[in-house]
Amino acid sequence: MHLTYLANIGHYIPEMLLVVLMVGLIILEATYKESEKNRPYFYITTYIGLAATFIALLVNLKALPLTIFTNSMTIDPFSTLMKMIMVLGTFGAVYLSKINRDIYDSLKSEYVIISVGVLIGGMILASANNMLMLYIGIETLSILSYVLASLSKNNDRSSEAGLKYVLYGGISAGIMLFGMSHIFGIVGTIQFSEMITVLPTLEAWKIAVIMPSFLLFFVGIGYKIACVPFHMWSPDVYEGSPLPVTAFFSIVPKIAGIAVLVRVTMMFFGHTGPMQIGWIGLLSIISALTMTVGNVSAINQKSVKRMLAYSSISHAGVMMAGLVVLSEIGVRSIVFYGITYLFMTVAAFYILGIVQDKYNNDHFERFTGLIYRYPMMAIMMTIVMFSLTGIPPFSGFVAKFNILYALISKKHFALAIILGFNSIVSAYYYLKIVRLMILKKQESDETISHFGFLNQMIITAMTVPVIFLGIFWERVMMLAQGANIFIK
Repeated sequence: MHLTYLANIGHYIPEMLLVVLMVGLIILEATYKESEKNRPYFYITTYIGLAATFIALLVNLKALPLTIFTNSMTIDPFSTLMKMIMVLGTFGAVYLSKINRDIYDSLKSEYVIISVGVLIGGMILASANNMLMLYIGIETLSILSYVLASLSKNNDRSSEAGLKYVLYGGISAGIMLFGMSHIFGIVGTIQFSEMITVLPTLEAWKIAVIMPSFLLFFVGIGYKIACVPFHMWSPDVYEGSPLPVTAFFSIVPKIAGIAVLVRVTMMFFGHTGPMQIGWIGLLSIISALTMTVGNVSAINQKSVKRMLAYSSISHAGVMMAGLVVLSEIGVRSIVFYGITYLFMTVAAFYILGIVQDKYNNDHFERFTGLIYRYPMMAIMMTIVMFSLTGIPPFSGFVAKFNILYALISKKHFALAIILGFNSIVSAYYYLKIVRLMILKKQESDETISHFGFLNQMIITAMTVPVIFLGIFWERVMMLAQGANIFIK
């Protein structure tokens, strides 16, 4: 048994590296005086640790799929790719926190340490192969996220964001646990692999009991990805949290939630029957509502950060639409969309963070005439906004096209039409920033200090994949093509 667990740990190197990194950062942070602000070795250690984790995930990507720790965790190409997206998102959010003033200098180390902890929870969630590990992953991710949301403790809006997150999170976790207990009572096991064999054999009365239980179970996952009707916490928490925290929330918890939703759907509802019809019908309705509510709510926002919060809700709905088709095409499209969403979101938040630091607010008007002062940054922001809208030839268009192709190939025409209309609606608020940057005269000639050469190069480097993925998307789709769900 001990040898078996030691052998299993050999396949769990990325997560072990993050645990070591988190403990090491706690020790390293204790060596600094509170007055020391820069802490270069702290950030260098973080970057090295995250880079090592990414490399370990690349190695796992080439390995054969398997389950470890008595079938409680799955290591397969799908979970590995989703973890890679989360690691890159954490890397970007950590660097953003270093240059951003929205987090107090004395708390930046704590932000990095807690972010690594949230990443560990997200990676557990992506690989969870039984209900216990799924719950542990969600709670690890959630509890640390509550702290991040209220990190600006002297800011009332940040404290309010943390409180709202705790209340919504606690209630949703309780509802999910209640649903999971009913599922266990019906099938008699918490192992996904054993549940797969039991579910198709259930009698009609048991199906009538277990379907509402799955609905309760979905509450916990829906809350993490902020889909309708579990989205109401998202705009307030995103707006009240420090900007690097908002950028982090837009990527890591959302991708982790999408990953577990894909795994649960593909494993439990692959067999034709009343359960599959009910679950797919539920996902279709929620996907359509999530896209529509997110986009319509974003139209009248004055805060760019709040607009991006509603935008992230709509993108969660688009990724859920790819899941409705219940095929490898859908899973592949979701993985590609996740990769594209990562670069679009990080680049947008970087530019927004620098502008907000200058003006102490994030209103749309702060971008007025940016093309005349920082043309490169205005061009990069325009590319990102075009891509988020779904305008060719950028990656956002290809990502949405792949989801549309998957829907149409399986004759989900109504959902495909709703997705198309929502892309048109999103053009209004995305292109509003473009109009202000390019067609309006600048408010002033003031320089924005953080738009120096280095940061402009970093932002440009983050935006290049948005163009690259839109042109050479077939190569990335070939990588995503191997992202199959391993069932054992």
